Amino acid sequence: MNEAVKKIREFMKEQGVNYLLVNSTNKYLVEYTPLEENSRYFLTGFSGSAGDVLVTPDAIYLFVDGRYHIQADQEVDHDIVTVVKLQTGQFFLDELVKKIPSDETLGVFSKKNSQKRVEYLQDKGLQLKYFDTDPIEQAVCYDGSNVVSVDGVPVEEKVKGIDYGGAVLITNLEEVSYLFNLRDFSQNYSSKIQGKAVIIGGRARLLEDVDDFAECYNGNIYVDKSSINAYDFALIGDKAKILNDSPIKLMKSVKTNDEIAHYIEAFKRTDMAVKAIRNYIENNDNISEYDIAEQLEKEFKRFGAKSLSFKSIVAKDKNSALAHYSKCSKDEVLEDGSLVLIDCGAYYEQGLATDITRVFVKGEPSELQKRVYTTVLKMFLNAYNSNFKTGYEIDALARDIYSKNEIEGFEFNHGLGHGIGINVHEYPPNLSKNDMAKVEIKDNMCFTVEPGLYNENHFGVRLENSCYMKDGKITSFVHMNYEKKLIDFSILTEQEKEWLKEFEVL
Repeated sequence: MNEAVKKIREFMKEQGVNYLLVNSTNKYLVEYTPLEENSRYFLTGFSGSAGDVLVTPDAIYLFVDGRYHIQADQEVDHDIVTVVKLQTGQFFLDELVKKIPSDETLGVFSKKNSQKRVEYLQDKGLQLKYFDTDPIEQAVCYDGSNVVSVDGVPVEEKVKGIDYGGAVLITNLEEVSYLFNLRDFSQNYSSKIQGKAVIIGGRARLLEDVDDFAECYNGNIYVDKSSINAYDFALIGDKAKILNDSPIKLMKSVKTNDEIAHYIEAFKRTDMAVKAIRNYIENNDNISEYDIAEQLEKEFKRFGAKSLSFKSIVAKDKNSALAHYSKCSKDEVLEDGSLVLIDCGAYYEQGLATDITRVFVKGEPSELQKRVYTTVLKMFLNAYNSNFKTGYEIDALARDIYSKNEIEGFEFNHGLGHGIGINVHEYPPNLSKNDMAKVEIKDNMCFTVEPGLYNENHFGVRLENSCYMKDGKITSFVHMNYEKKLIDFSILTEQEKEWLKEFEVL
């Protein structure tokens, strides 16, 4: 039993609970929590960005979606942890509830769960017991020493029309960073500042924490239950009024023309960095995943990146079947015929996250590599050239293309795309089977289109372009490249070949 498991078991015994939810996030409910403050990681060894744990009297269950099925199996100790592999359409909390007897109480860390999440659990009939502190949480020093201002609409303009007759509390870090045109490059894989904000009477101010404000302010406080943690919500108490959505969320998701212009420049630089890596792979022997990742970061810095927008994925052969593979091993050396998947991005001066995925091959590809690559390309081209207005419809089209070109053993086990902005994963928009993907994608919303096919016994291929909606049409930020030697042109339709002309084929 590792030390974290021992601490959790002792804590549960002291608190008198037999069931406990352990999260991967922090008090700001961010997706990409550094491992040093990720309690789920200490408990299980699983390093993926998403997935929470239920501790029961006789088991530890790790719930992961399709992106992480293989990775979770590889990283956890199966004598201690049982991996629950969620299928498309399955919701983590629904599966969690099934494992808790109706007469038992579930312990939750109030600062690490949204009010929306805890209410969902209550609606399912669970009794909850809240804890303010997490016994295995690690102290993380944050100094905010590299906070910078960026160009943007002044905060006074953004908030002048926001008047609910009370205070509006903003607890989402991306929204706070956007609102004040501030970015912080002192943390890995983030440009978000650490803080919360309140909007009152057409003015906005930053808050370090909610405690003092909640105690002193006597009017209504409007909150978004999906982004406020249960601890802060309890502090507000009867003063809380519920917003269907934060007024900043939609404002932030529809980029200004200046932001689009900044993004076009950022993706040009990102594309140049990835092209340089392609040449590095072509012209060097005995290079490993680690070597490529290290060189990639150098290339990003050469083209002006402030930091990476997430940890680069460099995955060779079977490792590429792990959608979010994270090791970048020195032992995984490319050989002739090795396929390598690179998913990467960076932050530049304006603090907007870039995100693209490319697949290359060392030497000559196999027929199977070409077939899978070309099928994924077909999925991308048809989705990209669709005239649908919702991500739900675009995702369905890509899946339909695959169903007509199915390759035995290969699965498309994640959503087609996600919104991007200050964070590499934002909403809206969304391209998936989820209900949230039914929201219309508006002009100047930015998102990825990234179909992928994976087989753990062979390899995985994912092709990702970041795009925006322009005049009702999906538009790529730059004419990003595809690998000619991996394309089997015989299985492309004439229409698909015509569409491909919009992009660069190397």
